[in-house]
Amino acid sequence: MPNLKDIKNRIQSVQSTKKITRAMKMVAGAKVRHAEVSVKASRPYASEMMAMFKNLLNSTDTYSSETLKIKAAIDNYPKLLERREVRSVGLLVIGSNKGLAGAYNSNVAKYALQKAKEYKEQDIDVKFFIAGQEPLSILKRRVAALGASIEKKYFSAVDDPSASDAVYIAEDLAEYFVDGRIDKIEVITTRFRNMVSYRVEEWHILPVDGVLDAKEKISDGVAGALMEFLPDKHQILQKIVPMYMTNTIYQSLAEAHASELASRMTAMSAATNNAEKIIHDLSIQYNKIRQSAITNEIIEVVSGANSL
Repeated sequence: MPNLKDIKNRIQSVQSTKKITRAMKMVAGAKVRHAEVSVKASRPYASEMMAMFKNLLNSTDTYSSETLKIKAAIDNYPKLLERREVRSVGLLVIGSNKGLAGAYNSNVAKYALQKAKEYKEQDIDVKFFIAGQEPLSILKRRVAALGASIEKKYFSAVDDPSASDAVYIAEDLAEYFVDGRIDKIEVITTRFRNMVSYRVEEWHILPVDGVLDAKEKISDGVAGALMEFLPDKHQILQKIVPMYMTNTIYQSLAEAHASELASRMTAMSAATNNAEKIIHDLSIQYNKIRQSAITNEIIEVVSGANSL
């Protein structure tokens, strides 16, 4: 049976843990409210950007780079819109840099591994681009077993997502796609629902057929609604395609950031409640042992008095 000192030390230890988890819950709660406002405010823009991009693609049946000044891979829109046989796919996996967020990172990593396994069964090579230290620590032990590889790592992008982070990632992915090292780009992220739930999703970026509905898919020689382009449709496409890629990546980062904070707040709330329950149970046990010890001392005193 544990003595009173051991139980008291354990109560103090759990109380210290409770203070930490409660503080982390409050911090995550304050941050997730800001992240929720940010992600919900960005959704209408992302939706309109996607609608405009689809209309532009369906109104254009030819792509050309003859009149364009191409400084980087992301400016080479004809190559980015090129349709070819998929031999290699790039998976951008978005998680977090910190743990203590429940099953958030493990759910993302599990989904990414399942997608990679499906592609390997189709003899398609898989290259990982990982945003966040936690998914990296999970995936790096299992990627080699699948015959896949980790190409790039992005850590600062997940703490406080910004447009510059999205541009940096988009340029890397565009370079791999234009060079032919990957033929398809997908993002494994989480869509924020509310303070207590999120959903792991895959977002298609390239080729563009993957982002269009069946009725909207591009077909050679078939144009959509009549649109006029000024100064030139190729120059407009050269601007719109990078904007589409960058905005999609930014939105996926923002959704994942809000989901991670919500998951951490929920996990820390559960940990705080568990700590309170443990303290309650230990306090009862402490009082029982203490009462038993006092009773035994009284019995000893009474027995000694009687013997005298």
